[in-house]
Amino acid sequence: MPHCHGQDLRKGRVSIPGQIYLVTTVTHKRQPLFHDFHTGRIVVDSLRQLEQRYRVGSMAFVVMPDHLHWLFSLGDTFNLSQVIGNLKRCSAYRINRRCDRDGMPVWQRGFHDYALREDKDIVHVARYIVANPLRAGLVSRIGDYPLWDAKWL
Repeated sequence: MPHCHGQDLRKGRVSIPGQIYLVTTVTHKRQPLFHDFHTGRIVVDSLRQLEQRYRVGSMAFVVMPDHLHWLFSLGDTFNLSQVIGNLKRCSAYRINRRCDRDGMPVWQRGFHDYALREDKDIVHVARYIVANPLRAGLVSRIGDYPLWDAKWL
């Protein structure tokens, strides 16, 4: 059986209610689907719906042209894989409808997660996340990039 990178990403994954996670997930074949503002807003809207529906505490996110970074605390209703699976499923459905891409993959399989261990790291990680567009050369000021948010900034 061929080796699957997604299996490597799941090794050692633990879902702990209340734990703060940094999740990164990438578009299928790194297509820059979210370069279009309205398509990127679908991801933002999906994140907001997850906050309410699954009791996820969003702390910071940035939707880059071909990937998403999201810092959040996991609620007690669904595990980490279920939350990210629902995010991908809901956003993909809406993106495909908007872009007339019926059934086309939007996201790569799997995701990378990192559980933050220290409270002092949270704001540092949030700043790193929202500065992604600046480091990528997409904007010259963070405030000029429209697809990010952080509860502290």
